[in-house]
Amino acid sequence: YTSKVNGPANFQRARNPAHEDSPGGACTSLAVGKKEVREVKAPVSGAFKVRGNPPNTEFRRFYERGDLPIAIEHRGVGNRIQWKVDIEKLDYHHYLPIFFDGLREKEEPYRFLAVQGTFDMLEHGGSKILPVIPQLIIPIKTALNTREPGVIVIVLKVLQALVVSGEMIGEALVPYYRQILPVLNIFKNRNVNVGDTIVYNQRKRMILGDLIQETLELLETHGGEDAFINIKYMIPTYESCVLN
Repeated sequence: YTSKVNGPANFQRARNPAHEDSPGGACTSLAVGKKEVREVKAPVSGAFKVRGNPPNTEFRRFYERGDLPIAIEHRGVGNRIQWKVDIEKLDYHHYLPIFFDGLREKEEPYRFLAVQGTFDMLEHGGSKILPVIPQLIIPIKTALNTREPGVIVIVLKVLQALVVSGEMIGEALVPYYRQILPVLNIFKNRNVNVGDTIVYNQRKRMILGDLIQETLELLETHGGEDAFINIKYMIPTYESCVLN
């Protein structure tokens, strides 16, 4: 005795079966599921991203070891550096690169001592600064490559003081533009656009774009006849302040 088994009803076939005679709700492993569509965003280049800045400067190591002839003089108005020897008698080949290496420090008192000590040595260095220029390039490049706006501002102010601290220093820096200027090219347009309002920290010279423009103009003015073409090679958007 055999009996015919009825196939699935119409309402079962309407439930998207895998094949015609399957009961409702059946599925197969060959069915392709829906894929999640994600919005594709433009990749980030990270040009302005802050790089690593480990606290391992030569300045910190020498200061903690007691090998630097400086101390902090606490005053009522503000602190300053107390030099244990005359600055003019210092060995600039030894000490000036160490102070420049401390320009990327962010922790006190290392930051204050390195920055103020650098300005003091540049002020009293005179002719002793020019022979040390090649030793200063790597600390300057290392500090700029941190890409921290606060560190870059300090380095730019030191560069301006370095250029005017003695004769022929501007010309001596021209061969090293390829090490110094790439980061300046990245941040050259980093300005504060506030319309007709007032930015009160302008007097502190903390706006990165304006400070870079000032530094480039100073490098061109004191760099001799080859300065502009070398700056233009590294920063194509720079326009001469001498030729124009």
